[in-house]
Amino acid sequence: MERYWEARWDYAEPYRQKIVPYPNVHLSFGGGRANVNGVCSGYRIQVLEGRDHVFGVAFRPGCFRPLLRASVSTITDRTVPATEVFGPDLPATLDVSTVEAFLLAHLPDDEPRVRQVVAAVELIAEDKAVTRVEHLAGELGLSVRGLQRLFAEYVGIGPKWVIRRYRLHEVTARMAAGGAIDWAALAADLGYADQGHFIRDFKSMFGEPPTWYARRY
Repeated sequence: MERYWEARWDYAEPYRQKIVPYPNVHLSFGGGRANVNGVCSGYRIQVLEGRDHVFGVAFRPGCFRPLLRASVSTITDRTVPATEVFGPDLPATLDVSTVEAFLLAHLPDDEPRVRQVVAAVELIAEDKAVTRVEHLAGELGLSVRGLQRLFAEYVGIGPKWVIRRYRLHEVTARMAAGGAIDWAALAADLGYADQGHFIRDFKSMFGEPPTWYARRY
């Protein structure tokens, strides 16, 4: 598990919330339902209306495969009823201690491949020099094809997507820090061959060009 999270809202009019994903699988409780939400390959719009809340668990990238007992890519861009994964005895009381006790009761056996994938994702997140799949494969002693198969099975999405997501996170962090941004220099720092390629990737992930995003947020 990576973290617990909760969202509450109270809107007189429907609000369109943009959600830009990380490579986490989520278990969510809300609206009288419990769902497993696979990794989303792109941003999505969640319409929030009225007064409501949702409680959830974000699993560490690579760690949901033993619970799912299938390739995590089978639920990418999908939401499935949590009972299909965990059975019918899901907790009815939505608090951290109850959900944690339930998950501990379903704790799978240790799996060496999980540790390998967790290390790979942590390397991507922590090392800004990792901008290419070939670099990551070399660091892990794997072929590119072997790394792609590993990520499809355990993360649910390819290593190129994960690298791009964490590098683009650095873009939004610089925006939040304020000040002028040299977009061409930033694109080069992130390993892009040119500024155009960087802008296309950002728009694909966030739904708008980086300059528009910076002005709005």
